[in-house]
Amino acid sequence: MTGLARTSADLDPRRRRILYRCWHRGIREMDLVFGSFAEAEIAKLSDTELDEFEQIMGEDDHDLHAWITGAMVLPEDRNTPLFARVAAYKPDFDPVTKESLKEKLGQ
Repeated sequence: MTGLARTSADLDPRRRRILYRCWHRGIREMDLVFGSFAEAEIAKLSDTELDEFEQIMGEDDHDLHAWITGAMVLPEDRNTPLFARVAAYKPDFDPVTKESLKEKLGQ
């Protein structure tokens, strides 16, 4: 399983599953936010953070989008440092080319 710039080959099964789910959410905007965040952070998240991340991912995409964009007030139980990191993450919207992938992967 592969994201845009990260392979999942070196990840444990749980992290592979989460990375896949992040890129296949249903709303493209949330795919980009969660997928990009996961590519950058999934290997570094602790088990406790993974538990919380999976709970966040279990929320409805429309609610997540509204909370991240500020269209709806974030519920207190989601007002956590991890949610703030996800919401603050800025996906790379540059076009994906062979050259850009080589650059990102350091090849």
